[in-house]
Amino acid sequence: MLAQDIILKPIITEKSMDGLQSSKYTFKVAKNANKIEIAKAAEELFGVKVASVNTMNCRGRSKRMGMHAGYKPDWKKAVITLAEGSKTIEFFDGMM
Repeated sequence: MLAQDIILKPIITEKSMDGLQSSKYTFKVAKNANKIEIAKAAEELFGVKVASVNTMNCRGRSKRMGMHAGYKPDWKKAVITLAEGSKTIEFFDGMM
Protein backbone atom coordinates (compact mmCIF):
# COMPACT_ATOMS: atom_id res chain seq x y z
CA MET A 1 0.00 0.00 0.00
CA LEU A 2 1.23 3.49 -0.82
CA ALA A 3 1.82 6.12 1.87
CA GLN A 4 -0.94 8.28 0.35
CA ASP A 5 -3.39 5.38 0.75
CA ILE A 6 -2.55 5.00 4.47
CA ILE A 7 -2.65 8.61 5.71
CA LEU A 8 -5.88 10.03 4.29
CA LYS A 9 -6.28 13.54 5.77
CA PRO A 10 -5.42 15.63 8.85
CA ILE A 11 -7.96 16.09 11.63
CA ILE A 12 -8.31 19.76 12.57
CA THR A 13 -10.05 20.17 15.94
CA GLU A 14 -9.34 22.16 19.09
CA LYS A 15 -8.01 19.07 20.84
CA SER A 16 -5.74 18.10 17.95
CA MET A 17 -4.39 21.65 17.73
CA ASP A 18 -3.51 21.55 21.45
CA GLY A 19 -1.32 18.51 20.75
CA LEU A 20 0.88 20.40 18.28
CA GLN A 21 2.94 21.98 21.08
CA SER A 22 3.97 18.50 22.24
CA SER A 23 4.66 17.30 18.64
CA LYS A 24 1.48 15.22 18.37
CA TYR A 25 -0.27 15.24 14.99
CA THR A 26 -3.70 13.69 14.35
CA PHE A 27 -4.70 12.06 11.05
CA LYS A 28 -7.52 10.02 9.58
CA VAL A 29 -5.94 6.78 8.35
CA ALA A 30 -6.98 3.66 6.46
CA LYS A 31 -8.99 1.23 8.59
CA ASN A 32 -6.77 -1.74 7.77
CA ALA A 33 -3.44 0.06 8.45
CA ASN A 34 -1.42 -0.91 11.53
CA LYS A 35 0.86 1.28 13.65
CA ILE A 36 4.05 0.23 11.85
CA GLU A 37 2.59 1.05 8.43
CA ILE A 38 1.30 4.41 9.69
CA ALA A 39 4.72 5.34 11.12
CA LYS A 40 6.51 4.43 7.86
CA ALA A 41 3.96 6.37 5.80
CA ALA A 42 4.37 9.50 7.96
CA GLU A 43 8.17 9.31 7.71
CA GLU A 44 7.95 8.89 3.93
CA LEU A 45 5.34 11.62 3.29
CA PHE A 46 6.57 14.32 5.67
CA GLY A 47 10.29 13.50 6.13
CA VAL A 48 10.06 13.32 9.93
CA LYS A 49 11.16 10.80 12.58
CA VAL A 50 8.21 9.15 14.36
CA ALA A 51 8.56 8.24 18.05
CA SER A 52 5.17 6.56 18.58
CA VAL A 53 1.74 6.03 17.03
CA ASN A 54 -1.54 5.71 18.94
CA THR A 55 -4.59 4.53 17.01
CA MET A 56 -8.29 4.34 17.74
CA ASN A 57 -11.26 3.00 15.82
CA CYS A 58 -14.07 5.56 15.65
CA ARG A 59 -17.66 4.54 15.13
CA GLY A 60 -19.56 6.38 12.42
CA ARG A 61 -22.21 8.72 13.81
CA SER A 62 -25.88 8.22 13.13
CA LYS A 63 -27.56 10.32 10.45
CA ARG A 64 -31.21 10.81 9.51
CA MET A 65 -32.78 11.77 6.23
CA GLY A 66 -36.47 12.20 7.03
CA MET A 67 -37.80 8.91 8.33
CA HIS A 68 -34.73 6.96 7.15
CA ALA A 69 -31.92 6.51 9.65
CA GLY A 70 -28.45 5.13 9.07
CA TYR A 71 -24.79 5.45 10.05
CA LYS A 72 -21.80 7.17 8.48
CA PRO A 73 -18.93 4.73 7.85
CA ASP A 74 -16.58 3.73 10.68
CA TRP A 75 -13.06 5.16 10.46
CA LYS A 76 -9.66 5.04 12.16
CA LYS A 77 -7.77 7.91 13.78
CA ALA A 78 -4.02 7.99 14.48
CA VAL A 79 -2.10 10.34 16.80
CA ILE A 80 1.52 10.47 15.63
CA THR A 81 4.14 11.64 18.12
CA LEU A 82 7.37 12.88 16.55
CA ALA A 83 10.84 12.15 17.93
CA GLU A 84 12.61 14.78 20.04
CA GLY A 85 14.98 16.23 17.40
CA SER A 86 12.61 15.83 14.45
CA LYS A 87 11.35 18.77 12.41
CA THR A 88 7.68 19.72 12.34
CA ILE A 89 5.13 18.88 9.65
CA GLU A 90 4.88 21.96 7.41
CA PHE A 91 1.12 21.68 6.84
CA PHE A 92 0.41 22.44 10.52
CA ASP A 93 2.98 25.25 10.97
CA GLY A 94 0.59 28.08 10.08
CA MET A 95 -2.09 26.82 12.47
CA MET A 96 -0.16 27.15 15.72
